[in-house]
Amino acid sequence: MSRQKDLKIFETLYKEHFVFFCLVSFSIVKDRDVAKDIVQDFFIYLWEKEDSPNFTVSFKAYGTKAVKNLSLQYLEKNKTISLQNNKIVLPKSEEQFAFENTEENKKSGIHTLIEKIPQARREIFMLHVVEGLSYAEIAENHNISINTVKTQMKRAYASLRESKNSSLLNFIMYFIWLIK
Repeated sequence: MSRQKDLKIFETLYKEHFVFFCLVSFSIVKDRDVAKDIVQDFFIYLWEKEDSPNFTVSFKAYGTKAVKNLSLQYLEKNKTISLQNNKIVLPKSEEQFAFENTEENKKSGIHTLIEKIPQARREIFMLHVVEGLSYAEIAENHNISINTVKTQMKRAYASLRESKNSSLLNFIMYFIWLIK
């Protein structure tokens, strides 16, 4: 196989799988830039390999396993392991400490914002967002129409949007997105 044909195949594999492999790596390392670097290292390794790789499984399965392993290796290299307790200990930097304090403040702010929502609306909101119930399930459980549930959800989101602290609202929306 010519080097030009290999390049086309390699380029196609890269374009089709790069984003997916980044998501796989990100789910492990929790750092977008590191995840991209790991996936790029994987593709560089494949390109520099002298033999054309022969996969006994699909490329996606092969790449997923390789990226997971590379991500785990990255974590192992960048963590301090306490042999006495067999626990992983991460040194806390000032930035991490400041971030944790901000997160705690945001969490208490979330509770304050949600507490401002009227009781019935808050209950519907929590059933949908936290419990993951559908509008139909909420309507059935409370003997109300689906349109009432939709209206109450719309009003709950509107009252959260009216909040003066937009960064807190963004955090809430991100939190809701993570739950789902």
